[in-house]
Amino acid sequence: MIVSPCNAPKLTARGLRKALVTGSALLCLLSAGQIFAFNLDDVAAKAKTLAGQKYEAPRSNLPNEFREMKFADYQKIRFLTDKAEWADQKTPFKLSFYHQGMHFDTPVKINEITANEVSEIKYDPSRFDFGDLKFDPKTTEQLGYAGFRVLYPINKADKQDEIMTMLGASYFRVVGKGQAYGLSARGMAIDTALPSGEEFPRFTEFWIQQPKPTDKHLVIFALLDSPRATGAYRLTLRPGADTIVDVKAQMFLRDKVGKLGVAPLTSMFLFGANQPSKVLNYRRELHDSAGLSIHAGNGEWLWRPLNNPKHLAVSNFSVENPRGFGLLQRGRDFSHYEDLDDRYDKRPSAWIEPKGDWGKGTVDLVEIPTADETNDNIVAFWNPEKLAQPGEAMNFAYRLHWTLDEAALHSPDSAWVKQTLKSTGDVKQSNLIRQPDGSVAYLVDFEGPSLKALPADAPVRSQVSVGDNAEVVENSLRYNPETEGWRLTLRLKIKDPGKSTELRAALVKDIVAAEPIKASSQVVKADKVAAKTQEKHEKHEKDVAKAADKDAAKAPEKDKAKDKKEHDAPAPAAEAAPTTPEPAKTEQVLTETWSYQLPADE
Repeated sequence: MIVSPCNAPKLTARGLRKALVTGSALLCLLSAGQIFAFNLDDVAAKAKTLAGQKYEAPRSNLPNEFREMKFADYQKIRFLTDKAEWADQKTPFKLSFYHQGMHFDTPVKINEITANEVSEIKYDPSRFDFGDLKFDPKTTEQLGYAGFRVLYPINKADKQDEIMTMLGASYFRVVGKGQAYGLSARGMAIDTALPSGEEFPRFTEFWIQQPKPTDKHLVIFALLDSPRATGAYRLTLRPGADTIVDVKAQMFLRDKVGKLGVAPLTSMFLFGANQPSKVLNYRRELHDSAGLSIHAGNGEWLWRPLNNPKHLAVSNFSVENPRGFGLLQRGRDFSHYEDLDDRYDKRPSAWIEPKGDWGKGTVDLVEIPTADETNDNIVAFWNPEKLAQPGEAMNFAYRLHWTLDEAALHSPDSAWVKQTLKSTGDVKQSNLIRQPDGSVAYLVDFEGPSLKALPADAPVRSQVSVGDNAEVVENSLRYNPETEGWRLTLRLKIKDPGKSTELRAALVKDIVAAEPIKASSQVVKADKVAAKTQEKHEKHEKDVAKAADKDAAKAPEKDKAKDKKEHDAPAPAAEAAPTTPEPAKTEQVLTETWSYQLPADE
């Protein structure tokens, strides 16, 4: 209701006092509500304060029985699902918790944010079934939670599925509908693969916003701490066919770091089609991710297949304002993996989509040798060129996609690498038998909308470059009717097997020049005028030159320099001189760039 001054009701003194009291009470209620309006700024204030203080390493509070247990024993500790947080509420989100044990020897503090307060979720041993483990119950009274899981009915409406897990350092894993856990994301990485050794920042405290019954997202705040950095994070989890995590981070350095990893991803690659297993194995491929994909700020796409090298390998890709990067699991056919237990065909890709401009930096890829699939040996992250001074905030925002649909990440007018196959190089003899010739062969299948739209006889060609350590003995391209794309075959002879070899390739086609457009009468007339003006200018130059030569012959020696200077002076520009147009593009890039590193000793 709008009350104008003309019809406003008159208030007595008593009524005025009552209105003031009511207004004061309402103001108090609003102020009280604001006290519990917890947000990222609250966590950032803690992170900044920590950054100005000396780092205090967390101390283990585990009794010996839990510190010395093996993984099989740790797995015996089961959380009771009926004891989940919010189990008695209608919200689709529930929380379960990890118990401390093994190297998870320090607790993390977990808080709940409600409409009117922030309170800690206290450790309760009655929420766990310890199986046949033998220990003194009194020794667990002062323990805490090592981490937590988020449960949500993503596959069936009547079943709570685990869709996110937060456990260990700043690691977290997420899945969407029909997906199985694979690679991990992290809050921050420091000095990865540097000789000084890597530092692993740790989430020490969480604040989880109690969801409403109709909420389709869950908000999680996290405080990060490490010897040389702190951070505040807001993660908004949005479950779905592709589960999305929107991340806002504010980072502070305590001290200088050699390399800061923003939005790091950690994965596993043991062997694959580009680097087959050296021992007999029924699985053709065994990895959580097949390669690194980068969408640069200038629009270029790049694909780097992963390796399990014999020696540590680090690749740096210079990018300004990246549009996206991620570790992708290309190749979803079960026949690629043949694994009924670990289901590598269902492990998601993780794609980082930066929000705003991130400036100059590099996307770094680290590949570490590993002997088995239990070790994560692949790391990828954004390394900014410029870092803030200690104590100053660095802000990053990005969307993290967990998806099985890698093709949807690409532009509809592009194409990408479907697979990279490695083989012994050979040549066909006159008797039709193939004979190895000491080369190594790579077959690269490109597919996608830009190729599918072309006829099979389209003039598609390859652009290939190799480093100084290889000689290309075959570069052939042919249409692949099975994928409606093209297959590139490269045979290489490696000069020094002890050195790595860099390879790059992309597919292009020539752009047919358009028919010349007939000039209008006005344009023709203008060209004639310009030609006459140019002719007059050239005649004037000749006349000046002749006169200068005559004067030079008559004038004393001391005036020759002056005459020469006048003679060499630039002539006035011709009127209406035509500008030189930029050269027209003669080719169109059809695909992303395949960028492969053949490891040393391969």
